Amino acid sequence: MCFLLMIFMGEQCSLMLRMYHYIVYSIFLWYNIIIINLTFLGGKNLDKILDKVNSTEDLKKLNIEEKKILAKNIRELIINTVSKTGGHLASNLGVVELTIALHSVFDMPKDKIVWDVGHQSYVHKILTGRKDKMSTLRQFEGLAGFPKAKESKYDSFDTGHSSTSISAALGMAIARDLRHEDNHIIAVIGDGALTGGMALEALNHAGSMKTNLTVILNDNEMSISKNVGGISLFLSKARTRKFYTESNRHVKNFLNKIMPNKTAKIVKFVRKIKYSIKQFLMPTMLFEDIGFRYLGPVDGHDIEKLENILKISKDLDGPVLIHVVTKKGKGYKPAEENPAKFHSASNFVIETGESTKAKVKDYSKAFGDKLIELAKKNEKIVAITAAMKDGTGLAEFAKEFPDRIFDVGIAEQHALRFCSRTCKKWNDTSCTNIFIILSKRIWPSNTWYLYSKLGSCNVRG
Repeated sequence: MCFLLMIFMGEQCSLMLRMYHYIVYSIFLWYNIIIINLTFLGGKNLDKILDKVNSTEDLKKLNIEEKKILAKNIRELIINTVSKTGGHLASNLGVVELTIALHSVFDMPKDKIVWDVGHQSYVHKILTGRKDKMSTLRQFEGLAGFPKAKESKYDSFDTGHSSTSISAALGMAIARDLRHEDNHIIAVIGDGALTGGMALEALNHAGSMKTNLTVILNDNEMSISKNVGGISLFLSKARTRKFYTESNRHVKNFLNKIMPNKTAKIVKFVRKIKYSIKQFLMPTMLFEDIGFRYLGPVDGHDIEKLENILKISKDLDGPVLIHVVTKKGKGYKPAEENPAKFHSASNFVIETGESTKAKVKDYSKAFGDKLIELAKKNEKIVAITAAMKDGTGLAEFAKEFPDRIFDVGIAEQHALRFCSRTCKKWNDTSCTNIFIILSKRIWPSNTWYLYSKLGSCNVRG
């Protein structure tokens, strides 16, 4: 009996000992986790880093790992906000890291950012002291859905239309030069906006002016090839680091002293060799051909790489174009899979992405349906749109008549002239034809052009 009692007591002691070890081990583990967080993250709560950032000065104090967590916090805030207020979701989710990097490297509001269109400025608003007002986004007397100078000193230009940013930024840069100031001017423009003639005109002008200007091309369509992307980024860093640019200057000064009459010819010869090598490795050098220093492409969701390339650009003279590749809707699966749907979203359920508004047939849908009905009866009906196929009810028309719809990009003036001549040559009795130009952007700025230039062409839309 005593023997059995000793065995029982031994098992009880062993169990208690194991429980004791488990408790001590758990306490030790959690203690170390807390200490590690306090040591490496400065005592900041991982989930509350956004609460600590109330200005760009607060942002600059964060390390890269904290900024990654901040990016996650910002995405959550934007998704929660837009699900209730509606707004431009996919484009803002795509520029979170880019905006964080911009405000980390540059000194706003001394330095100026011009956002093309401006619909992707939510992150900018959050980082410049307006995060507590995000619930009022696009509401009466609340935050505007676009940059507004009256709203904040950080909003340098009231935008709302595509392809205008480079022109505005160049004007600011020239004004800065005339005042002998030294701040940085940055234009952020999407690849789609480059289809607008105004953007290309501004690029052409800026390339010839040689003033300090940074243009960031937010490319959310093109994927990066690892080999080409890596070589391109390597060359960008190699030929633009301080040592390289200073060496160029010293060599030119040296040549001027020993061969003042031949320096220009030697420099021209070396540039031809360098240009030939670049053309072989990177065939499409449009931006450098018109006078820009091209950097990139760079991953638009890697904050560290973005900051590095932005710092490089600050040390360069003349106009610089940084090619940043991003993904629309980044971090929210429904928006990643269907960025067009979440370009300008109505209220939606976060878990599914489904709209909470009752589906009703709006004017654009009714117009598009009627146009299809008419086009089935009349083969001479053609639709022309300036990058607004989905927003103007032409998506179904494009499926039904893929050869009878023309999307000219964000190029309204071209759309109007293209329409007028297509109409004229398609049928001599042009007044009997119906050609549709559907673009919400055309009417405010080009009504005069419509009436004065189209003549007998019958345009409705």
